[in-house]
Amino acid sequence: MTPASVREFFARLAAANPEPATELNYATPFQLLVAVVLSAQATDKGVNRATGPLFHEHPTPAALAALGEEGIAGYIQTIGLYRTKAKNVAALSRLLLERHGGEVPHDRAALEALPGVGRKTANVVLNIAFGEPTIAVDTHIFRVSNRTGLACGKTVAAVEQKLLKVVPAEYRQHAHHWLILHGRYTCKARTPDCPRCIVADLCAFKEKTRGETHV
Repeated sequence: MTPASVREFFARLAAANPEPATELNYATPFQLLVAVVLSAQATDKGVNRATGPLFHEHPTPAALAALGEEGIAGYIQTIGLYRTKAKNVAALSRLLLERHGGEVPHDRAALEALPGVGRKTANVVLNIAFGEPTIAVDTHIFRVSNRTGLACGKTVAAVEQKLLKVVPAEYRQHAHHWLILHGRYTCKARTPDCPRCIVADLCAFKEKTRGETHV
């Protein structure tokens, strides 16, 4: 995709959704961190159903640390890998209290040192909670980037680095959300909705679904 096409690609996504936001429910950076940790291999809707009661009754690191692994597991057992996630959430809650005064650190290395927090999760927190123009590459963004020709790469890291290079600076803050939402609702894995896609004419995907493109 040429630089001009990339700019037009994001200009259209921005015009359609000027203020994109995560679909995870949270009230604090800590709750955002926990929700993102829980969202691995799970849907945002499923995470929200579990975290609604959990955050209402145990909203802080101190509260979740006190609740403990087994207590947390009871709230999130409808989420995939809930045992491992409960262990990680209990541990990261304790470490936030011990190392950071109960606050989520505005630092990539410190975030990635927490249990269950990898680069993608750290990028999401840095972007949403602290306003950094990071791009967290999940399965949706990986697919959209490669399928459209926006930023091709064989690994998540490669796609992330290419996106950081090609996305115009003025669109970088929200690029993460635009691409996730586009992948979730339009450029879907099995049945991309190309006839309704607002960037279909810019896309390099050779197997577009039939119908008139929307431009």
